[in-house]
Amino acid sequence: MLRQYVIAKRILRDAFGHFNATDGWALASHVALSTLLAIFPFLIFATTLAGFLGAERFADTAVHLVFDTWPERIAEPIAREVMNVLTVQRGGLLTISVAAAAFFASNGVEALRVALNRAYRVEESRSLIRIRVQSLVFVVIATFGFMAISFLLVLAPLAYRIAEKWVPGLETLSLSIAFWRFAIALFVLVAGLFVAHKWLPDGRRSFASLVPGIALTIVAWVLGAMLFATYLESFAAYVTTYAGLASIMIALVFLYIIAAIFILGAEINAAIIRFREARSFISRPPDGPGEGLGGNQR
Repeated sequence: MLRQYVIAKRILRDAFGHFNATDGWALASHVALSTLLAIFPFLIFATTLAGFLGAERFADTAVHLVFDTWPERIAEPIAREVMNVLTVQRGGLLTISVAAAAFFASNGVEALRVALNRAYRVEESRSLIRIRVQSLVFVVIATFGFMAISFLLVLAPLAYRIAEKWVPGLETLSLSIAFWRFAIALFVLVAGLFVAHKWLPDGRRSFASLVPGIALTIVAWVLGAMLFATYLESFAAYVTTYAGLASIMIALVFLYIIAAIFILGAEINAAIIRFREARSFISRPPDGPGEGLGGNQR
């Protein structure tokens, strides 16, 4: 038990020490602002592409997937404004405004890349064109993923009603569409974390090495969201302080907390990887009979 405590202390000291030494708090504010600025362009681009492909109910599904994992008081005013923007009719798909929306949405991906490269202690070796194209590809993949989920949510009630006729007792497992939206949003969140940690930063890491930091990130996000929501309900006076900007300021502070936790999750993964590499190096047997302790003595 004492050994595990010493190991955990060493890993946490390495993670938090590197986070503080490399301006992790400032980087979290950059990620938070970039994320907030990327949400509207991403949803505008995604909704326009979905409308071009005939997915008319995409906007509602996309808003739920993005905001269902946020505390309601934080998400509700932002989601309402997003829906107001998305319901505006736009022209053709390949317009300058939609292309710009895709580019600005990819800026949010680039902010995550910078944070993860810093946390995993790696220097970016890929070309600027390659990483920007990768970010745009991620935006497009996320759009098609949201479209597929939107299509499945439309078919789910019909499939369930058909299944009820063939599977006795299935009606006792009836779940609301709100539950499925939340469950799918949570799945998308976890999958997005694995994709970000695996492919955004430079270098290679196994999926297994990503699990500790991602698991801690999810737990800390849930606790942080609950505490921040409680704080808003009990103590905060953002409305009187920021007036009409209150919802934006609340979202920005929330995203700042989320971004700091996200970076710390990567820092913990990096610290664990460093610890395992150091332990493997120490326990590695000597390569030849003349190496090791006393190997050079005659």
